[in-house]
Amino acid sequence: MGHDMPSRRLLLQAGLIAGGGLMIGVRLPSLARAADPDPSGTFAPNAFLRIDPHGAITFILPHTEVGQGIYTSVAMLIGEELEVGLDQIQVQPAPPDIVRYIDPLLGDQATGGSASIRADWMRMRQAGATARVMLIGAAAKRWGVDPAACRAERGVVHHDASGRTIGYGDVASDAAAQPVPHDVKLKEPGQFKLIGTSAKRIDTPSKVDGTAVFGIDAKVPGMKFGTLAITPVKGGKLRYMDEAAARRVPGVLAVVRAGDEAVAVIGEHFWAAKQGLDALGVTWDSGPNGHVTLGSLIASMDQASQKQGLVAKQEGDAAGAINGAATKLSAVYQLPFLSHSPMEPLNCTLNIQPDRAEIWVGTQVPVRAQKAVMDATGLPAEKVTVNNLYMGGAFGRRLDIDSIAVAAVIAKQVNYPVKLVWTREEDLQHDYYRPYYYDRVAAGLDASGKLVGWTHRVTGSSVMARWAPKGLKHGLDPDAVEGAAETPYDVPATLVDYVRHEPDGMNTGWWRGVGPTHNVFVVESFVDELAAAAKQDPVVFRRALMQKNPRALAVMNLAAEKAGWGGKLPANTGRGISVQFAFGTYLSCVLEVEVSPPGEILLHRAVVAVDCGSTVNPDTVRAQIEGGLILGLGTAMYNEITLDAGAVQQSNFHDYRTLRMNEAPKIEIYQIRNNERPGGIGETGTVAAAPSLGNAIFAASGRRLRRLPFGNGQLQGA
Repeated sequence: MGHDMPSRRLLLQAGLIAGGGLMIGVRLPSLARAADPDPSGTFAPNAFLRIDPHGAITFILPHTEVGQGIYTSVAMLIGEELEVGLDQIQVQPAPPDIVRYIDPLLGDQATGGSASIRADWMRMRQAGATARVMLIGAAAKRWGVDPAACRAERGVVHHDASGRTIGYGDVASDAAAQPVPHDVKLKEPGQFKLIGTSAKRIDTPSKVDGTAVFGIDAKVPGMKFGTLAITPVKGGKLRYMDEAAARRVPGVLAVVRAGDEAVAVIGEHFWAAKQGLDALGVTWDSGPNGHVTLGSLIASMDQASQKQGLVAKQEGDAAGAINGAATKLSAVYQLPFLSHSPMEPLNCTLNIQPDRAEIWVGTQVPVRAQKAVMDATGLPAEKVTVNNLYMGGAFGRRLDIDSIAVAAVIAKQVNYPVKLVWTREEDLQHDYYRPYYYDRVAAGLDASGKLVGWTHRVTGSSVMARWAPKGLKHGLDPDAVEGAAETPYDVPATLVDYVRHEPDGMNTGWWRGVGPTHNVFVVESFVDELAAAAKQDPVVFRRALMQKNPRALAVMNLAAEKAGWGGKLPANTGRGISVQFAFGTYLSCVLEVEVSPPGEILLHRAVVAVDCGSTVNPDTVRAQIEGGLILGLGTAMYNEITLDAGAVQQSNFHDYRTLRMNEAPKIEIYQIRNNERPGGIGETGTVAAAPSLGNAIFAASGRRLRRLPFGNGQLQGA
C-alpha cells in the first residue's frame, strides 16, 4: 500500500520512549541524554527493547504476527546487531502507540502491505547496534579499558585481554549513563550471524503444544459468550425478532441490539448463544440496496470504464502508436469480489466497566482497535487496554475494526466480560471484500512483432480512499494501479489511467495484495496474448522487453530454466509464465497444468524464482511464497463473491472453497541472494498465481480466459 510518508523526525521519534530506563534514540542527537534508572531494575534501551537485571531480553515488536513469521524475522534484525541469539529472546506485540510503533511505509501502526521487513530493516538494526555500543561502553568504563578492546556475544560483554566478562543485565544500569552515539556502524553482510540463515520460528513451539493464545482462545474470569446476526444487505434494518423465544433457550442470558443493523444473543456458552440466535427468528428490511445484483454492478462498471480516468502514467502517444500499429489487440479483464475467510472467524473479547475497558483480540491495527472501543464507550486512550493476540489468518481482513466496534457496542450493555464470535456465515457474508475490477487493455505490434503502444484503464473501488485517504495523490489511488503503472517492461508509449467506481451495497478492503493481485494478472495475461499474436514464445517475447530491467530478467530466466521451459509435455498440458515487480520484490512463476477434455484444471508443478534483495530468513521466504501461491491458486480456480437482492450468496466453505491438499502442485522455489535492500514477500506468491495459471491454461487448451475464477465452467468442453 502506498501512503504519505511521515516526516524524518517522526520516524526518529518512533525509536524513543519517555520515562525511566536506558533511552536510545535512533540517530536523534537532541534527545541523546542518559535516563533515570527504573526502580524495578529493568531498563528500556528503546521502544523495542527491555533488558532486566537477570539479562532476560524482551523485544516489543511494532508489527503483529499473522502467521507470516515476522516475530522471528524482525527479532533476527535487532538480535543481529545486539549480539544475542533467538533462543535468548522473548517477543511481545506492541501496545497501541502510533508515535513509537508507526510503520514508516504505511503511516500507521499497522501490519500489512508486505511492509514489515522493509520498514524495520534499518531501524531495528540501528536500535540493536546502539544498545550494544552503550552496553559495551558501560562495561569498558567499569573495567577501565578501551571499549574498542571489548566485544559482545550472546548477551555478554567480553574483554579478551583480561578474560573478564559481564552480562547485559549486570551492566544495563551503567549503560543508562552512557552518551547515546549519533552514528553507529552497522555490520557488513559478511559479518552477519543471524540475518540470512534459515532460523526456526520462535512462535512454533507454543503453536505446536497448544499454549499459544489466539484471539478466539481468550479466557477472562466471568466471561460469557455471544454471537450475532447482521443485516444481510448493507443499509438494511432490523424488522422483527422474537426475543422471548430466544430467552427460553437454556443458557441464554441476554439479547442485545447494536443499532438497527445487528443483534447479538449472549449465553453461558457459545452453543446456547447460537441456539438462542436461531430461535430469535430475525427478519430484515433490505433498505435501499435490496435491488443490487452482481449483474447490475458489472453493468455499472462497464459503463464507468468507458470514461477517461485519472492518469497514473503517460509516456509518448500510446493511442497514436496503437492506431498506427500493424497488429492491434484489445481486451476486457474482470476480477471478482473476494472474501478473506480466514480459518479463525472474527472474534473479540471485551470487558467494559464504567471507568475502564480491556480488549482481547487479534488485530493488524492496534491503535484503530483501541479507538473503536474509545468511540463506543467515551473512555480515553489510557483507560482502554488492548491485548493483541495471535491471529488464525487475516489476509487484510483484520486491518478493519468493524467487528471490534460492534463488539464494544454490545459489551457496554452488559456488566460482565463477553466473547463475541462471528459464525462462518456472518464472517463470509459481511466482509470488506477485495474490490471487483473491470479493466480495459489495448496494445499494438509493429510488422516485426515488437510492442509499440500500450493502454490500461483500471476501473474499481478505492480501498485507500476509505482506509487511508491521505494516501490519495490528487484523487489517484496508488494501490489501485500498482503493478499497472510500473511493469517490468520497456514500452515506447504507455497510458495507464484509473476510474474510481464504488459498488452499491458493498464494503471493500485490503486483500492479500489488492492492487498487484489484480493488475499483474491483467498485465501478464495480456502480454501473453501479445506474444501469441506476434507468433513468439512468451519467454522470448518478454525477454526483448526487459533488457533494461536486469533483476526482472534474471528471475524470469531462472524460473524458465529450472522449469525446463520449451521441453516436451504430455497432451493437454502446458506451461504458463508470469513476471512481476511488486512490494519491492522481483518474482517469476512458471506453472505447469493439465486441462482435461471435460475442462478440469489439474495443477502439476510450480517453479518460482525470487529476488527480494537482502534475505533475513530464507525459510520464511519459502514458506510465504508457498502459502501465498496455494491461496492464490485456489482463489483463481474457485473463489468469487456474488450478490442477489443485495445479499451475498456464498455462506461457507462448501460454496467458497479453498484448494485441497490433493489439488496442490509440487512447488519449487529458487532464491537469488544479493545485498540490495529487502523487498516484501508476504503477498508475492498470491500475486503470481492467477497470471501464471491463466497463461498455462492457454498453453494447455488454447483457451484464453479473461475472467476469474477460471473453474466456474469457462473450460467445459475445452
